[in-house]
Amino acid sequence: MTTFGFQLYSARNFPPLSDVLKLVAKNGYKHVEGYGALYATLDEAGLKAMRAELDANGLTMPTGHFGIDLLEKEPEQALLIAKTLGVEAIYCPHLVADQRPTDAAGWFAFGKRLAEAGKRYQDAGYTFGWHNHDFEFKALPDGSTPQEQIFAGGPDLTWEADIAWVIRGGADPFAWVESYGRKITAVHVKDIAPAGENTDEDGWADVGHGTVPWKDLIAALKAKTSAKYYVLEHDNPKDIERLASRSIAAFNTY
Repeated sequence: MTTFGFQLYSARNFPPLSDVLKLVAKNGYKHVEGYGALYATLDEAGLKAMRAELDANGLTMPTGHFGIDLLEKEPEQALLIAKTLGVEAIYCPHLVADQRPTDAAGWFAFGKRLAEAGKRYQDAGYTFGWHNHDFEFKALPDGSTPQEQIFAGGPDLTWEADIAWVIRGGADPFAWVESYGRKITAVHVKDIAPAGENTDEDGWADVGHGTVPWKDLIAALKAKTSAKYYVLEHDNPKDIERLASRSIAAFNTY
């Protein structure tokens, strides 16, 4: 059965976390996804307290975002986070603009770098991969894309596919699912508002209330991938209760 999770980054502007977890559980979510600022600097006691809150709300955290600096420079902390919170799949979520390569060779090298960083976590039993935004789908001078080069440089990387960012990057998500479905182990489920709408939410929409053809995409993802985790995300919601309730209601119809 496909279950729907909640990316806690979506609720970063609606503290405290304890209230968010209660809201998420009340709306029927069974798992959440963590992100760096939530736990990167917590000590073991802080992480155990977070785990206790998850447990109290009947929630698990099978997936998490871990920044490249944490993964490379503080692997012991990254492993402590994953072990304490019960994370099974670790995804590197982003590369800031001033660190992004400008050509195919640079992105290929970044894929190798990611793979090297990930080996420690794969050896420890974790799924390890990359989470995309839109910049990975912009053509490079040789006609390839950063996303292709990342996977060429790191052939053992898995992919948490953020479908809405694929679309915003000007790419066809169905084509990418067809070509790279074998790599997809998790999916970010978010929606894009019609042009000119929801400008106060950066043009995003609650799932099922935008333009992304999620019913057909879910069917394709189930057919072409072994994705275990489908995770709701909205980068800038104005109403977290509305987002949580409407999105899971729509997802449950797919």
